[in-house]
Amino acid sequence: MSGITLSAATRQNLLTLQDTAVLTSTTQNRLATGKKVNSALDAPLNFFTAQSLTARSGEIGGLLDGISNSVQAIQAANQGITSIQKIVDQAKSVANQALSTQITTTGKATTDYSASTASTTISFYINGNLTTTTISASASVSDAVKALNDTTNTNNIGNAFSLDSTGKKIVVNASADIEFSSASDQTNLGFAAGSTASSALNTYGTVTTAVGQSSDLSVTGVSARKSLADQYNNLLNQITQLATDASYNGTNLIAGKNNDMTINFNTKGSSNLTVVSTDQTAAGLGLDPITNKGNDETTVGRGSFLLNDDIKDVITNLSKATDQLRSDATTLGSNLSVVQNRQDFSKQLINVLDTGAANLTNADLNEEAANSQALSTRQSLGISALSLANQAQQSVLQLLR
Repeated sequence: MSGITLSAATRQNLLTLQDTAVLTSTTQNRLATGKKVNSALDAPLNFFTAQSLTARSGEIGGLLDGISNSVQAIQAANQGITSIQKIVDQAKSVANQALSTQITTTGKATTDYSASTASTTISFYINGNLTTTTISASASVSDAVKALNDTTNTNNIGNAFSLDSTGKKIVVNASADIEFSSASDQTNLGFAAGSTASSALNTYGTVTTAVGQSSDLSVTGVSARKSLADQYNNLLNQITQLATDASYNGTNLIAGKNNDMTINFNTKGSSNLTVVSTDQTAAGLGLDPITNKGNDETTVGRGSFLLNDDIKDVITNLSKATDQLRSDATTLGSNLSVVQNRQDFSKQLINVLDTGAANLTNADLNEEAANSQALSTRQSLGISALSLANQAQQSVLQLLR
């Protein structure tokens, strides 16, 4: 069996060139992939640690989408509250306008006042409040007017009754709604009896009147207040519709309770925030539409914003609604700040995890580029050294020639 005999110097140079080739291949692979650890064979601890860090970074990245959606849902709710507050301000303006719209009752009795032989009690309503006046037996028309005015003054509307130019008929000129409880209350003062038909009852003030307004008397300001009441009811509808529309991606935080949103900040769900939903609809804000009856079910006329006390109650409720809106907006703002802070934290944490993984596996391209040049030079020098090692054998070849 024959073999090729190489000198020791030649073999050493060949081994050096082989080592250089291996290092060159490794360096070229790192330059191509950008990593110094491409598999567990390269560095098991670094490889698996980097995988763990990258996996956690990916999980947090997946949560960021949910956090981002949550931020938008909160912002949608906050914008809804801001817009609802504007409508509440409009509603308050309408209610104040209704309160400033004066209601007056004017008219003159058809017949002259006739004194009664017995004491007479006159029952009538002032803006829905029942009042009574006792007129003494055989009282003159002036005495009757005085007794009536004593009652109206007690109810803070001044002298509502007076006499006409003849001094025989009673005149009404009041800055309020005045209506009588029964037909006899009207005729005892000389006014024409109102209709007792059901359609004529309860036109202005109370459900207990048994007679409609006398044809001798007229009330102004009611239609204007009714128009404002209709505007108010329309604004309440807009509030409810706006609250219903303030949703994002199917999440609505202000259209009703029991629609809370939970935001997870880690995959285990042990770190989270629950944004409690609120009811910013008209009903949720305690704003009821102006219906036919007041809260105590004893007055009508609220449907036309007739009673000042009812309007004042509405204004009070609107102020409470404003307070609730501000409080809920503050809570949403606080939650939004927390979520945005966690969003920024998650982004920074992802960067930390990715950087840590890169530090364990990524190659230093500047160093690898320098290594590549050094290895190229070393390879050239190795080839030259191999050539020099073979020169002795070449000399023998020259002798043989």
